[in-house]
Amino acid sequence: MKGHASKELWDWEIRPETPWFSTSLKELFQYKDLIIQLVRKDFLGSYQQTLLGPFWVLLQPLLTVLIYVLVFNKFIGISTGSTPPFLFNLIGITLWGLFSETFLQLSKTFSQNIEIFSKVYFPRVIVAISSLSLQIILFGIQLLLLCCAYSYFAATGIVDFNFARIFLIFPAIVVTAGIAFGGGLIFSVLTAKYRDLLPLLHMLIRLLMFVCPIFYSVAMVPENIQWVVKINPLSSQFELFRYSFLGSGTVEVPELLYSGGFMIIIVLLGTLLFNKMSDRLMDVL
Repeated sequence: MKGHASKELWDWEIRPETPWFSTSLKELFQYKDLIIQLVRKDFLGSYQQTLLGPFWVLLQPLLTVLIYVLVFNKFIGISTGSTPPFLFNLIGITLWGLFSETFLQLSKTFSQNIEIFSKVYFPRVIVAISSLSLQIILFGIQLLLLCCAYSYFAATGIVDFNFARIFLIFPAIVVTAGIAFGGGLIFSVLTAKYRDLLPLLHMLIRLLMFVCPIFYSVAMVPENIQWVVKINPLSSQFELFRYSFLGSGTVEVPELLYSGGFMIIIVLLGTLLFNKMSDRLMDVL
């Protein structure tokens, strides 16, 4: 009985190996204040000593859309059908910003936070969760911009508004953010061990943009090479996101299931790898 009572007084248990599941939901909830503080710090730090401050959150997608309209719609001549090119590209850019920024920021988790990790103990995944939370907040601001543009075109009768269909944006957001989160966790481990992977990762993201139906739809792609686009698990989510606003796009249930299954697998794999390697990487860094 005495030994049993002493075990109940333990606060920490040190093991020779890091378990695959090293953090519980209860422990994460205990650190909720830290998550809020990290999100606040990253948000304020991103726009300190800048000319426009947080307005860059809105200006960046607007500038990107204008470039896309000029290059792909005016110069190259890619058609967007009856949908205004500005709205068509803004829909794709908004969702792409969520994926690319979340993925890239999470891939730098270890390399950018080594000083904190080496001095203070807390679940390392907390930093990844705070990065994801910040990107979702920034995405929410850009989504409001998209909704304002969409409302204008709907009010003028250029696009058709469907209240029930608009709720389909949420599964597209969840799956896209999930893929970015899981992939970011995996590459955070790889970039911590191999520093030269980070520039290569930025190049990979730029190439992936052309395999995602951002400034075009899957229906525009010749049938003999559509498999190149469809094998990308993000493609069906971009089509679903666009369909929720415009009511047009290639939305097929098998592709959505494939994308959802891919998201679940990569989140689990990324979390397991991140937890297992987090302590070992302290010696490498």
